[in-house]
Amino acid sequence: MSSAPCPSREPPRYLSQAEAEAMEKELLEDYRFGRQQLIEIWGHACAVAVTKAFPLLSLRRRQPTLLVACGPAQHGAIGLVCARHLRSFDYEPTIFYPKRSPDPLHRDFTTQCEKMDIPFLSYLPAEVQLINDAYNAVVDAVLGAEVAEGTEPCAAILATLKHVRIPIVSLDVPSGWAAGAGGSGDIRPDVLVSLAAPKEVARRFQGRRHFLAGRFVPEELRRKFGIGPRQYPGSDCVVAL
Repeated sequence: MSSAPCPSREPPRYLSQAEAEAMEKELLEDYRFGRQQLIEIWGHACAVAVTKAFPLLSLRRRQPTLLVACGPAQHGAIGLVCARHLRSFDYEPTIFYPKRSPDPLHRDFTTQCEKMDIPFLSYLPAEVQLINDAYNAVVDAVLGAEVAEGTEPCAAILATLKHVRIPIVSLDVPSGWAAGAGGSGDIRPDVLVSLAAPKEVARRFQGRRHFLAGRFVPEELRRKFGIGPRQYPGSDCVVAL
């Protein structure tokens, strides 16, 4: 009788930014994933990873509050979807989305959150202790690898997140890392959720949990980019690395 397959113990392959962009391009153009579909898949997977890193019964506060900080580009849209799914998982997310994208798709995701009664902050408290006292963790969906957006209000958000003492969950790439590897302004997330495959900059991650949300990636595409197979538990869409 054959034994059950074991999770891969091989170290993950880290993709360069060019490889990550090429993979996403193929998913969109060759495999016919829609942009909205990819953002939905990634946002849902990020929310699942948050539930694994911070189960409801483990939270230090009685209220399961989370702050989701969203930037203006695709990364922020993933954060909006993540917040919506967290709400359906019985968490209490609050969104800070100071520079709203005019993209109709982003507006739709924003409306969905508003219709689910997820509050939006009008400003981020300058006193970091207010954030520490109000929330159990922060979801960083500000920049990712979108270096070109590293101006206000993103820079101000990162300057604040740098000083918070509650855990930070970064989606795909910790905001600010791609722009200044090793720079003094870097945030230091406790949890990282890599989307599709880990990125090269994630080698610097030294937090406590690293998840991969790549179960949806077609096998042929994984082989093409040299991404080894991972044994996802049950029907989970994320796996711990």
